[in-house]
Amino acid sequence: MNESLINAVVGMNRRLVASPDGWRARVIGPPITIDGNTLDRSLQAMLYIGNRSGMADLEGATVRQRRARLNQSTQITMPLRGDVRVLQRTIPGPERPIRIRIYRTGRGYVRRPGLVYYHGGGWALGDLNTHDGGCRELAAASGCSVISVDYRRAPENPFTAGLEDAIAAFRWVSQNCRPLSIIPGAVAVIGDSSGGNFATVVAQTARDEGFPPPIAQGLVYPAVDLRLNTRSVALFGEGYFLTLADMEWFRDNYIREPEQILDPRAAPAMAEDLSGLAPAAVWTAGFDPLRDEGIEYAERMRDAGVTVTHRHYPTMTHGFFGMGVLPGGVARVREIGRTMSDMILNQLV
Repeated sequence: MNESLINAVVGMNRRLVASPDGWRARVIGPPITIDGNTLDRSLQAMLYIGNRSGMADLEGATVRQRRARLNQSTQITMPLRGDVRVLQRTIPGPERPIRIRIYRTGRGYVRRPGLVYYHGGGWALGDLNTHDGGCRELAAASGCSVISVDYRRAPENPFTAGLEDAIAAFRWVSQNCRPLSIIPGAVAVIGDSSGGNFATVVAQTARDEGFPPPIAQGLVYPAVDLRLNTRSVALFGEGYFLTLADMEWFRDNYIREPEQILDPRAAPAMAEDLSGLAPAAVWTAGFDPLRDEGIEYAERMRDAGVTVTHRHYPTMTHGFFGMGVLPGGVARVREIGRTMSDMILNQLV
């Protein structure tokens, strides 16, 4: 998509989102209500724009084209705040150095908690740039140092490569708190979608392998079950940004053996025992194919004795973490940041 088309889509999006609902209804149609929830009208407008512009059509697209499309969409959907300091560096990894990006607000080097962040994108898309805006907001809202991890992606590096990078990055940050001006022992993990998958697998792995665990885990519409057989997949697997075809494409590029679908390191909901995990915050969306697995995973953790905070946005779709252009979009990201900060501080008391 060239720059002129991106600018046209941006302008159309802003006009539709800001327009009176009566005028919007003539363009995008009547409200959509499923399961008693009505889709956010600005989101409905964004879906309309995506379909009209061709940005939503990924059928037959290559990995490279899908990655480019995600990078283009972030130019439209997530503003960047300029009052956050950003530092990029590399750290040791299992197979190659791992790039990380560190976000901090304020001046000086006062120690603060750390949030190790894993971006979404189906284990195959996304990078430090696509989720830059969200990380800036997380750092500002939480007061934490946010460390975004550029892990290896599928299909070039299938399961378990990206996960190994995710674990290595968490362990490196935990072992280097003082030079990073992070409070020792106050390192949490957080991720959205496939990044939420990594965040909770890191928590499970720390428990099982005996290394210092994260102080908290933040799971934003996490992908935790690769069977793709929930009711929400059936309801929302077409027409709401993340489709069943997309999920099958992501899964098939990430894992190479059928039995890996049931491996807890790939699908953390397959773990029989969820006790002893770090306190968790889980965010789900009403029009998200991953809705039911996220809700069930939160309930299973709570039943296993884990302290769980669950926030459900009934009018939202998958991907709302990166939709700061929507009314209330940035506020939702900031709410996630404040929740993570509160969870960490409660653990430090």
